[in-house]
Amino acid sequence: MSSLQNPRRWKQAVKICLACVVALDLLLAYVDWRARNSAPQAQAIERASLTQKAKLLSADVALGKSVEKQLPAIQKDCDQFYRQYLLSSSAGYSVIVADLSQMARVSGVEPGGVTFHQSDVKDSGLTQVEITAAVQGDYQSLVRLINELERSPHFYVLDGLTLASETKGPIKLNLSLRTYFRT
Repeated sequence: MSSLQNPRRWKQAVKICLACVVALDLLLAYVDWRARNSAPQAQAIERASLTQKAKLLSADVALGKSVEKQLPAIQKDCDQFYRQYLLSSSAGYSVIVADLSQMARVSGVEPGGVTFHQSDVKDSGLTQVEITAAVQGDYQSLVRLINELERSPHFYVLDGLTLASETKGPIKLNLSLRTYFRT
């Protein structure tokens, strides 16, 4: 006789299965009750976090739209700067040599050799020109030369000064400058 044919064992197996089903049902009811009780708090926290993120994103979008509205004016200012302060590539070198000679004469320094090295600036319509110039004079005249560079109607960046001599008498400096040409 098999165990299922024995009514007593069969009833006992059914009771065990029913007890397992009832226990699982009670467990699921408890989990559901906990989820329902904690859900409003979790949802409120998540809602507050999402509201804060939405405010930040809205502020970013507003800032982007503001910048976008200002772009034409910025482009106009850049174009005006290019026309006013940057030399054209066709006449740039001769103007630089004349400009540096004039500044040296006004400052009271003796100019030496001037060398140029140019490179294109990618996607800008500009050519960068690195200028190296040797000058000689006393301290005050060299300071005046630097002031003349600052007041020049053309755009120069003074990248460096190096001392070329350490003897008594006039100071010899090598100037490293940079400017840009419109192409």
